[in-house]
Amino acid sequence: MATPVRLPGRHGGAPARTRGTHRTHDTSATTATSATTVTPDRRRHAGTGRRVSPLAIGVPLLLGIAYGAYAQEIARGGGPATWGQLALALISGAAFALLLFGLLRVQHVLPRELRAAAWGVLVGGSIGFLYSLTGHSVLLSSGIGLAIGTGTVIATFYSFYMREP
Repeated sequence: MATPVRLPGRHGGAPARTRGTHRTHDTSATTATSATTVTPDRRRHAGTGRRVSPLAIGVPLLLGIAYGAYAQEIARGGGPATWGQLALALISGAAFALLLFGLLRVQHVLPRELRAAAWGVLVGGSIGFLYSLTGHSVLLSSGIGLAIGTGTVIATFYSFYMREP
């Protein structure tokens, strides 16, 4: 049985509160803390339980919509819209939004070199894909994507290196 402990309040003595062990529903694990009781089944692991702000969802979503719409416009080439172009817009926009959301969620745990490389791959790959939709060769599209990705790696690494301790 838990023993009452007198904890000081703002105005002197506070009513007695209990402190001690807390049994979970399986009655096998007990945990005692000084102010609150924590049960093993309610503990949060690293990375879980974080709230996602509306801005963290909205920015990748809006950029994904813009990316998909631009990919559809390039593929359309001034002709009539088709279901294939709609599918291209939805798939490419959703893929870009998910990759951007994922990178924004995990970038804080990556070292600056790997973070800069991840941004370079995302930006270079997405620009190379858009350039390939114009009808140019795969080699030229890959070269454009590689050049822009390399520039992104250099710029983001410099930015991360100058701002982090």
